[in-house]
Amino acid sequence: MAAEYATFGLTPATRAGGLLAGGDYQVHRDFVDFVVDGRPLLFRLSDLDAVSPLASDVPPAIFTAQVRGLLLEAEAPLPAGRYIVYGCPECADLACGAVTAVIERDGEDFVWRDFAWQTGVHADLELNGYHGIGPFRFRGAEYRTALAALLDGGSPGTRRRVLLIGSRVALLARLAAALRTIGIGADIAQDAEGVPADELRAYGAVVFGRSAGAGERDAVRRAFAAAGVDVPCVDGSVPVVPLLVARTEQALDRSPRERRRLTDLTAAGDAAEVEVTSSCRVRLTAYRVDRLSRARTQDLFDGVLEPGRHRVPLDPKAVKGEAFVVARTGGTVLVAAVGR
Repeated sequence: MAAEYATFGLTPATRAGGLLAGGDYQVHRDFVDFVVDGRPLLFRLSDLDAVSPLASDVPPAIFTAQVRGLLLEAEAPLPAGRYIVYGCPECADLACGAVTAVIERDGEDFVWRDFAWQTGVHADLELNGYHGIGPFRFRGAEYRTALAALLDGGSPGTRRRVLLIGSRVALLARLAAALRTIGIGADIAQDAEGVPADELRAYGAVVFGRSAGAGERDAVRRAFAAAGVDVPCVDGSVPVVPLLVARTEQALDRSPRERRRLTDLTAAGDAAEVEVTSSCRVRLTAYRVDRLSRARTQDLFDGVLEPGRHRVPLDPKAVKGEAFVVARTGGTVLVAAVGR
């Protein structure tokens, strides 16, 4: 085959969850993405909200079967030697659509070719093929080593639990329920005093409620430091649950900057600026609290942006008073306070 060699690797990735405008929500998913020539393969697929079959929340037996399939130690799940590379993050149903590819051996090498968007048993390469992607030829030793590490317990994981601190639990209870809805565990406590270090290490972030004073916050930080945990802290003083969910998602994201599609967000005056590293769908939403302490939400933008920095106008009514802008892609959530 004529394909030149490409490097193969794996990296932890996230499909960010969140509460969306209108009451909808999307589930948080952690998965292992494929890295081809130093770049996540998913980034080559514009405007695709999907996860690989190597998701952290699938049962161990299924996860192992997926890895062995990619190693060609099991029969292909689809005709013509086709494997699912990315699928629906909500249900993993082929009917929702999936990116598939032929995976085959060529001597000691592994080859991924004929990428296509598939919604049924058979793929139509002429109509739905990704003609600009692949074929990729991977050296067998590098390919097998990367995937075999997952079978040895090397599956990258993240701490998907957060600790909510505060004595007034009404807002924190709503936040905890919202986080659990999208797949993030949440516990509520007045402080971290007496909590064993092993339990503290299970949390990926801390959210301080409005009732948590400076002394209480310092005590919680000291408890985590004593447990050897560098945990990000979220200020929950603005009582807007979808905004706090977005801030929590941002705090949980520990992926390196070069592995993110959305890398920067600022908002000031009459415009927000976003920076993306690859073509992707971006949604911008404004949140504010009015004079009667009511939460206000307004969608600002929803579209595909090409790599680079982009300026998006802000509706003055949407960012009146204390306001925030949330930017979302399939894998990243960023929050910015609107400057004046």
